[in-house]
Amino acid sequence: MNATNKLKIFNDPIYGFISIPNTLIYDLIQHPYFQRLRRISQMGMTYLVYPGAHHTRFHHALGCLHIMQKAVQTLQFKGVSISDKEQNALYIAILLHDIGHGPFSHAMEHSIVEDVHHEQLSLLFMEQLNEEFDGKLALAIQVFKGEYHRKFMLQLISSQLDMDRMDYLRRDSFYSGVAEGNINSERLIQMMNVQDDYLVIEEKGIYSVEKFLVARRLMYWQAYLHKTSVVAELILTKILKRAKELTHKGLELESSKPLRFFLQNKVELLDFNAEILNTFSQLDDYDVLSAIKAWQFHEDFVLSSLCKMIINRDLLKIKMLEEKPNKDILDSYKISFMKLHDLSEKEVDYFVFKGKIKNQAYNKDSEPIRILKKDKTIEDVVQASDQLNLKALSKPVTKYFICFPKVTLEA
Repeated sequence: MNATNKLKIFNDPIYGFISIPNTLIYDLIQHPYFQRLRRISQMGMTYLVYPGAHHTRFHHALGCLHIMQKAVQTLQFKGVSISDKEQNALYIAILLHDIGHGPFSHAMEHSIVEDVHHEQLSLLFMEQLNEEFDGKLALAIQVFKGEYHRKFMLQLISSQLDMDRMDYLRRDSFYSGVAEGNINSERLIQMMNVQDDYLVIEEKGIYSVEKFLVARRLMYWQAYLHKTSVVAELILTKILKRAKELTHKGLELESSKPLRFFLQNKVELLDFNAEILNTFSQLDDYDVLSAIKAWQFHEDFVLSSLCKMIINRDLLKIKMLEEKPNKDILDSYKISFMKLHDLSEKEVDYFVFKGKIKNQAYNKDSEPIRILKKDKTIEDVVQASDQLNLKALSKPVTKYFICFPKVTLEA
């Protein structure tokens, strides 16, 4: 394909047209590792709460690329020098920042792989692609790892006001229909600047930053940490754990080849070589959902019951609590469900358990969002804002919960 044919345009319902800036970006998008993101949903199990939330990580990555282009244009217009090489490094790093996500990523990080986080896998994928593309991703990798001397470049990719958050809040709000999450990303980008090598927001943009932080808090409570999304993701984690347990006992479970590999083997970060990475790249939502559809008819009571819950959206009951749950309540649910189905203590733990969720819209202890005042001084947004609620948004809020089968209510 000749070079001009590679300068394609994507139509996006949020930004309109998204253009591909050069042929290298086109070739990265065309790579099977990246095309896999079309088959990985952005919001995991949230579609069980908001039926519209079926957009993919592919879509999100393209959105991030688009707003990174806008951010670079704005900064260059304001006199920040960004070379062509640096520009391209930013585009590659933001395009590939989520390439390490697996199917239903957060559930998978604690079941299919052993505490391997998607950021670590993204880096492994980038390094593999760098070999295939003759070292053309080297600078992007340096920026992504925070090893490049220009700090603001990392902040555009990973900070409390980065292109990733800016796209996913707006996109997740659009597809879920949770209007409170909608943010004005154009205005935020127009207000960006660089001072003393830090990414800053000009003072007149402070209200947009406040709205962004409030939107983030609301999206967490109404979508990402919605109690039904939380319980569905936990059931999914338990399904994969049970499947792994049964496989290790020698039972043959119906599944795709790549999924079977991760069920049979304990895979930690240090185990990842080119071959295992390639097997991981063949996994997507379809492997997991097809397996769950098959496993709902398995003779193992634990596995089949949990799978039916997901397929038929007949989930465990989740009860939110202000303080840590009482052990006696948990035990009473366990005893009644164990009697009902003749389960062991280990088996009942798949159905009755506790947990907690934490939401913090703004973290004062990590890299701050900096406001550039008119006198060219820099201040943390919490100090610069006249809004008392920003101080409140900095406090982590923890909620506790217990999950148990609905039948134990009737028992």
